[in-house]
Amino acid sequence: MSRTFSALCTLIILCVLPAGVAAQEPPAPQTVSAAQLQAAIDKLGDLEYSTRTAAARTVRRTAAAQAVPALLRAVNEHGDGYVRYRALVLLTGFNDPRTKDAMREALSSPNDRLRTVAYSFFEHNSDPGLVAPLLAAFDKEQAEFVRPALIRALAAAARDVTDATARAEVTRVQQALVRDVSRGEDFFRSAVIEALGDYKAAYAFDAVTAVAKLDGPLQDDAALALGKMGDKRAMETLAALQRTAPRAAQPSIAAAICLLDVNCSTHVHFIVDTLAFADKNQGFQDLLRSAAAGLGVLGAVGHVDAVDALFEIGTRAREETTRSPVALAVGAVALRNTELMMMLLARHPQPAEAIALLADGFDMLEEDLDKERFFAFARRSYWDATEGSPTRALMQTLIGKLDF
Repeated sequence: MSRTFSALCTLIILCVLPAGVAAQEPPAPQTVSAAQLQAAIDKLGDLEYSTRTAAARTVRRTAAAQAVPALLRAVNEHGDGYVRYRALVLLTGFNDPRTKDAMREALSSPNDRLRTVAYSFFEHNSDPGLVAPLLAAFDKEQAEFVRPALIRALAAAARDVTDATARAEVTRVQQALVRDVSRGEDFFRSAVIEALGDYKAAYAFDAVTAVAKLDGPLQDDAALALGKMGDKRAMETLAALQRTAPRAAQPSIAAAICLLDVNCSTHVHFIVDTLAFADKNQGFQDLLRSAAAGLGVLGAVGHVDAVDALFEIGTRAREETTRSPVALAVGAVALRNTELMMMLLARHPQPAEAIALLADGFDMLEEDLDKERFFAFARRSYWDATEGSPTRALMQTLIGKLDF
């Protein structure tokens, strides 16, 4: 943790952590009885929010040597499918090598939730040996919340695999993803286009450009993907869209041009002004959502001014019509650029309000594995920090507010 980050964290000690708000975190992982740990695992699927949250908290704070074997047993043997799913998610927070084997087995599980977690895991932990089974699954997975996770795992594999024996399979992956840019339901096409942008899939440049040139619900997705790819050839298309695309698509187009490092400050200013306008004037919800999402995309790649604007407008928003899309964008930044988010929270002049906005975003996000990665980062930062330090105070506050 940098000295600057530690110093900035001092801002939150008095104004965010009033006495008695949340129980003090233990200074290190804890040892609990086997019965207590099993009882907590059994309650991971409890209908009562406070009960299942307390259960997950107990598991997360248990020493890895004790928690990991218990979670592995739950994933393989527990009678409640939802508990198996939650156990698999929690397992990822311990960074244990056995997790990868559990994820491999989950790929063939009949439980949709387990497969979704496994696909998400292999997005972040690409394995050349899994390219073929992932590609085979691509023809079968059609569930709305499962297929997007598989798409992202495939896009990551197409970028990360360098093993010579897997290159032919990667070519097939690329062909399959490019094919789905222009076919199927818009929901799945959007997921493909976003993943191709996130993983800078130059091989899909022509296919995504073709979508960007067409009026329709995927135009802004395609524009952002072109910006993420970083190919300056996209400027011709994006400049044309600035003249012809609908008003609601303009923030995404501006964000894409900024991602290409062309007049970035001007385009960020435009998006911020658009968000402020839509906040103050009723009836521009599409424009508001587009502006918030565009700033979120820029924040995820490190544009501090974009995140600062989200916090400024989101923390003072009185209407949920503004606060919700802004909070969602802030939450997305936290998942994709956790270190930046921690820095910005530490330096924020109203940290309590900023953390509350982040909490609202997390409540709306469904990426449970990515949220667990964020939680694990915060826990490790807490345990690594010196007792009484500002960094520990910040992590304590986040843990209490986000209920993990």
